[in-house]
Amino acid sequence: MKLRNLIPLTLLAVSMSAISADNIKPLLLDDIMRFETLQTPVISENGTVLAVEAMPDRGNSRALVNQVATQKQYQIDGGSDVKVSANGDYVIATIAPSLLEKETLKKSELSAGLSLLNTKTGNQQQFKRVKQAEFSTKGDYLAVWFDIDDTKEDGKEDAEETSINGADKGSGFKLIQLATNTFQEFDHVTQFNFDRSGNQFVVAINDIAAKQHVIKKVDLITNTLTQVYKSDGYQVAELSLSDDGNWLGFTQGDASVERDEREYQLKLLALESLKLKQVPTDDDWTLNQHSKIFFSEDSLRLFIGRVPQVDKALTLASIESEADLFDQQIVTGLRDLKVWHGDDPKIKPHEVKQYAKELKRTYLAVMHVNANRIVQLADKAVPDVHYGEQKRYLLATSDVPYQKMITWAGFYQDVYLVDLNTGRKLQILTQHASGEMPSLSPNGRFVAYYQQGGLFLYDIANARKHSLTKDIAISFANEDHDYPGNAPSYGLGPWLADDSGIIGYDKYDVWQFSSSSFDGFMLSAGEGRKNRQQFRLAGLYATSDTPAVIEQQQALLLHGYNEHTKADSFYRATVGVPGVTLQLETEAKLTVLARSKNSDTMVFSKQRYDLYPDLYTSSVNTPNEASQQTDLDSQRDDFNWGAAELVRWRDGDGRPADGVLIKPTNYQAGKQYPVMVYFYRFMSDRLHSFPHMAINHRPNFAWYADNGYAIFLPDIRFEVGYPGISSVKALTAGVQKIIDMGVADPDAIGIQGHSWGGYQTAFAVTQTNIFKAAVTGAPVSNMTSAYSGIRHGSGLARQFQYETGQSRIAESLFKSPQKYIENSPVFYAERIQTPMMIMFGDKDDAVPWEQGVELYLAMRRTGKDVVFLQYEDEPHHLKKYPNKLDYTIRMKQYFDHYLKGVAAPKWLKEGEAYREYNQD
Repeated sequence: MKLRNLIPLTLLAVSMSAISADNIKPLLLDDIMRFETLQTPVISENGTVLAVEAMPDRGNSRALVNQVATQKQYQIDGGSDVKVSANGDYVIATIAPSLLEKETLKKSELSAGLSLLNTKTGNQQQFKRVKQAEFSTKGDYLAVWFDIDDTKEDGKEDAEETSINGADKGSGFKLIQLATNTFQEFDHVTQFNFDRSGNQFVVAINDIAAKQHVIKKVDLITNTLTQVYKSDGYQVAELSLSDDGNWLGFTQGDASVERDEREYQLKLLALESLKLKQVPTDDDWTLNQHSKIFFSEDSLRLFIGRVPQVDKALTLASIESEADLFDQQIVTGLRDLKVWHGDDPKIKPHEVKQYAKELKRTYLAVMHVNANRIVQLADKAVPDVHYGEQKRYLLATSDVPYQKMITWAGFYQDVYLVDLNTGRKLQILTQHASGEMPSLSPNGRFVAYYQQGGLFLYDIANARKHSLTKDIAISFANEDHDYPGNAPSYGLGPWLADDSGIIGYDKYDVWQFSSSSFDGFMLSAGEGRKNRQQFRLAGLYATSDTPAVIEQQQALLLHGYNEHTKADSFYRATVGVPGVTLQLETEAKLTVLARSKNSDTMVFSKQRYDLYPDLYTSSVNTPNEASQQTDLDSQRDDFNWGAAELVRWRDGDGRPADGVLIKPTNYQAGKQYPVMVYFYRFMSDRLHSFPHMAINHRPNFAWYADNGYAIFLPDIRFEVGYPGISSVKALTAGVQKIIDMGVADPDAIGIQGHSWGGYQTAFAVTQTNIFKAAVTGAPVSNMTSAYSGIRHGSGLARQFQYETGQSRIAESLFKSPQKYIENSPVFYAERIQTPMMIMFGDKDDAVPWEQGVELYLAMRRTGKDVVFLQYEDEPHHLKKYPNKLDYTIRMKQYFDHYLKGVAAPKWLKEGEAYREYNQD
């Protein structure tokens, strides 16, 4: 595949896919089903190789692998979950069972494979029945762990093997030296680990024949194998190698005890002498099967997940004799009961949902290797310690004091500094918003955080809090926040080296703050607010464990989003120097997706409504010299697509409002078209977004445009306390605008929304007759009953959504019942003149599906035109493909009938009698 370089500074107005009118076809649902999207690009650490998964909405994926410099491309059929070796020489991809196999075979008959691609030669090597595969840190070895004992040709197990738990038994394993394509093979592997330096590898083996558990080490420099440990009767669980090559940490437990009840012990092996270090024990803490261990990068500390010592599990009651039949303690011991108490920290559904997670919870401790001392860091009062490579302190959080008030007030936590040497905790923030996690500086001297519209630094050594923004007139709170709760921040950026400062953001500009003078300046020199350009740092390499750190005078890439044009650009800035320089200006959306670790190469996508977001690579310093790496936009070559434009108007309160109008294929000025209105909150930032090519709960914009519809995506701004009517004001003013433009047929305007958009849809048709058909998915129809409903996915009550969140009432049902009634569609059912189709999955995990029943019954009772689609065993968003496709077809049939005058299908005219589908 030959791809073109990106040469112009401004994106070309014509799509790269040249479309010939002679070859145009109608866009059909099966075209959407086959349409591929790119997912999770990965670039090698040296920036030479890019791999990405191309996944159709329905069908089999393929992995695309590019040599970045030449754009030479390889393909791995069926490939997904790609990983690239550090040197870029090799790529692995999971080969999942094909869609046809998934549809026709039993689950027990399915297994995943693995493909190994040599990016120098294009050769591929296949492995069957693989459960895990990892490259070594340097990329010169590949570990392949099979889900069976791959060394047994007949696949049969000995009688003794059959009696052993699968995880304890282990499975086949190969360690492949990639340059020579030679391998070492192991049976019954239960765990493995590469060190971060890329010099060593260890593997734990259950030697069933010898009735021993052994650990073997491979020196990856010399490719030599050594047995370093063996034990009779003790199952090895976790492994961790120190980066300095001196230590192996591992856990082991009595193999004769069931895994769920097994206690594990921590072991530390000196790899030079092969002697075990005497590890301290603690009567209050132990390890279990969920305990993880890992070394710090400096190899001085071993972190451990521990659990409190508890009494052995209670024996379940059972009836075993005649006397037991009348033993009240035994009989009531068989009860099925949950007790809800008013003082419970969590309501029972939430507690139940969290139960499995809590069973697996461990509490972080640290072993100081040289001092041979273990310090417990987390406990039940402060359960969450946030790991980092800082040497003295870590941040810890606890929501324990606020678990009860989550029900109505939302999510809060206390924030602590925990001393790695002593375990002592110092509380630095109280009832802090959970979504505003503070940032600990790399050297552990400061904590940066947001509070009440400002940014602050906590000086750890002096135990003092300093405001960074007290002398700045601009607020650092979200300026578009229209929820009852406190406005969140725009986030914090990276720290400067040596803890000398930190980056922060207001709505538009990037700020650099000093940790010595506790003040700051606009790195973007005010150009953001001046031009309504939202600047953010981009293209920095970071991981969850290793955040980015920047240096003084370092060149930075800034991403700019223009609030007026909705277009993105790239700019250049320099740490410590105010000012920005334009690098790449587009009429498109730009998204930085990846950055190589050891080079300046980044991966970004570029998209418009009529341009697929293909991948480009460039230096972070010269994004205007990018090279195109993929060409999935060519999928559009056979189709018309419509065109998107920005529309502006004044909403019902006279405020400026924006929206996106997608004109239909072959649009003719002066002709009026049926319109699909789709919305949620802010939609105008989708002006340059390529439509999501999938069959789901939303209308597919390209499909509707190709079928003669205009699609309108208006922005909605809400008034706290009056979400329903404020939405209607924004909607009706926007719809009137496109009527006045001569685009919309005023007698053929439909509206569709899902969840919060579904609520707004249901409410809108109780207040206006401007819409001629409505489809509402998973709507709240009665806020008075939904207020204390349960979100079955999390087990949380819904009260907080109304008092502090999206539903925007701001008061409890008991203090302001009238607002709940005034904002509930069901109480205005008699006003509805618009035909409505309601859709719910009857296992909705966010909105109680009975909300759909209430709306349906209210409309049915008042003689309105209503249809209710109940999809069985489906959550908030439909998951089963037959149901998604069915809903997509019915939605289109519904709008075609009411907006285009197409004859109604039988189900819409007559309904469908109940029938039980036999799915056996």
